[in-house]
Amino acid sequence: MTIWLPDLSGRVGPKYRRISDAIAEAVARGRLAQGARLPPQRDLAHALGVSLNTVTRAYADATDRGFLLGEVGRGTYVREAGPLPARAVTADLARPPAGPIDFSLNLPFPGGAAACLAHTLGNLAGAADLASFLDYRTVDSPGRHAAAAARWLGTLGLDARPGDIVLTAGAQHGILASLLATMRPGDVLLADALTYAPVKVMAHHLGLKIVPVPGDGGGLCPDGLDAACRRVAARVLYCLPTLHTPTTTTMDAGRRAAIAAVARRRGLTIIEDDVFGALPPVRPPPLSALAPERTIYITGVSKSLAPGLRVGYLHAPPDLARALRSAVSLSSWMPPPLMAEIASRWIEDGTADRLNRTQRDEAAARQAMARDLISGRHFAADPHGFHVWLTLPPQWHADVFRLEAEHRGVKVVVGGAFAVDPADSPAAIRLCLSHEATRERVRRGLATIADLLGSPGPSEAMIV
Repeated sequence: MTIWLPDLSGRVGPKYRRISDAIAEAVARGRLAQGARLPPQRDLAHALGVSLNTVTRAYADATDRGFLLGEVGRGTYVREAGPLPARAVTADLARPPAGPIDFSLNLPFPGGAAACLAHTLGNLAGAADLASFLDYRTVDSPGRHAAAAARWLGTLGLDARPGDIVLTAGAQHGILASLLATMRPGDVLLADALTYAPVKVMAHHLGLKIVPVPGDGGGLCPDGLDAACRRVAARVLYCLPTLHTPTTTTMDAGRRAAIAAVARRRGLTIIEDDVFGALPPVRPPPLSALAPERTIYITGVSKSLAPGLRVGYLHAPPDLARALRSAVSLSSWMPPPLMAEIASRWIEDGTADRLNRTQRDEAAARQAMARDLISGRHFAADPHGFHVWLTLPPQWHADVFRLEAEHRGVKVVVGGAFAVDPADSPAAIRLCLSHEATRERVRRGLATIADLLGSPGPSEAMIV
């Protein structure tokens, strides 16, 4: 019997994603009709010469993207036309009290922001100029929101002038705006060999070539950065000096000074992502303070105050600030004024400091749990960070570990999601401890991970 086989020629990326992309293309071009049943996973794995786990992951990815549906007893088939199932159309950011324990999302603890918001909205309701929060504004008029941002950046070690600050719809939007402002299709972007996953996607869509720079236990290596600059004609470096995602590393002052010196010598623009910068009570000055003439500094308030407060702050020298304002206007016109107003009021009245302390305290408590349950197992973490970086023992492949963890009700992210070069994907996982609403669920999830790490390897169901 002939089975449908995906066309993988010319595709790049992990094998599971190549298969998922081929399914998506076949559905879009009508080669797989609505309602068509896909081959059993084991049969397709045998035909393609890949592991069962690879096909399982590919079908799950295509299902999450809305192309397939699976039913027990019926198999996997092409989704009929119509509204996508809820799992496909929503980013599942809810924090349910039951069901799978989610260590995959690097979001802050919900905390007490809701009560603060109720108070602030009550005050806003009586504002005489309430309509202004629903009107268009230009990014060229910094006003009091930029002044509040400068005050917030001051707590992070940056002497910032309001006129050099650009507001965005969150720090991730700030990264996109920074890439738009500094790079053109075909340019080379340098980044840690393991880096924030959305940056890889942005680079792909902007036509940029992303080149990995090696790191060590202290973060990005200055010698590796210098060697990369000799090897390729790079213009921009993207890095996360504080609480690096995914490795949790914070560069010390000496490492930061060395990175700044290489960037100055090689003419690099630095995009410094400091989205976690408010979490450590003490940390070295930002790169922007060491090389202010060539650094775009990015931070926001969602990681330190409340996840849905999508307000980001960029700080840059005047020439780069002008380009950033143009990029913000192009990509979103402006950040929502109401969001910016809430963030500004919280910075001004001390609410931001109180909410940030809550995040620090909760992170410390959850990191203590992780140290008790899984430390000593190639465990890397920061006492004030949200995530843990865990190198797996030899009996585990990262993708198989993820599947086994999910089978036991715990979601994690594999190290390959952060690898600039998929061939260098580490046998590691990232655990985010802050998303779950209760410490008890965090504890149960960590206990499950500890049990898996101590096991001899995957269960029979996971073995091909």
